Amino acid sequence: MPAAALIEAKGLAAGYDSAPAISSVEFSLAGGQTLALLGPNGGGKTTLLRALLGELPPLAGTLRVVASCGTVPQTERSRLDYPVSALDVATMGTLPLLPWWRRPGRREREQAAQALDRVGLRALAEQTFGRLSGGQRQRVLIARALVQDAGVLLLDEPFSGLDRPSTESLERLIADLAGEGRAIVVATHDLEQARACDLVLCINKRQVACGPPDQVLEDLGVLEATYGGAIVEIPGGGGRAILPPHHHHH
Repeated sequence: MPAAALIEAKGLAAGYDSAPAISSVEFSLAGGQTLALLGPNGGGKTTLLRALLGELPPLAGTLRVVASCGTVPQTERSRLDYPVSALDVATMGTLPLLPWWRRPGRREREQAAQALDRVGLRALAEQTFGRLSGGQRQRVLIARALVQDAGVLLLDEPFSGLDRPSTESLERLIADLAGEGRAIVVATHDLEQARACDLVLCINKRQVACGPPDQVLEDLGVLEATYGGAIVEIPGGGGRAILPPHHHHH
């Protein structure tokens, strides 16, 4: 029995002020599956994440999300000079679950501490968020989403700026969280990280392709249509790189 779909999009278009920023998006993601969302800057990745969060209603087609969504933004966009602890940031995940007049109390802070424990950071609960490494900050933001008991996790460029050990550690955590039955969407530019996911969705204003990585990422036409550039093989087994559009050999 396949796991039930937690996200199902059919012919989805979404955007701003009735103008679609993305169209023809069609995929299904079950609990326990990971999906890599590939596309150029401005290609619609953020629009799709906002639609999944319920912030943008469909302009066409249908979108069904049957679990609560937790979002993990890019840490580069976090205020790092604000004097809050890792525990404070994780506790912020409880705010949407509380009445507007209630502040998080002991129970919520204990839930946040358990979420930090889940991501391996309980010992750093009192550390100032801005002083943590990039990988540690990313884990705190995942803990903040876990506090909401999210069945769907949406990660926006989670590996950006991380060194190799932090990246590998975060990859293991994402695999573990999927293993617990969550559906996980990872917006990324990294083709190698996309290979580790169950599905790859390529988007550039519209859906270019969606399927298993060994099909989607082996099709040079798909990658060129996604990024608007040419794909070149890096000599010496270095993988592939994407040339920007309008790149000419002289």
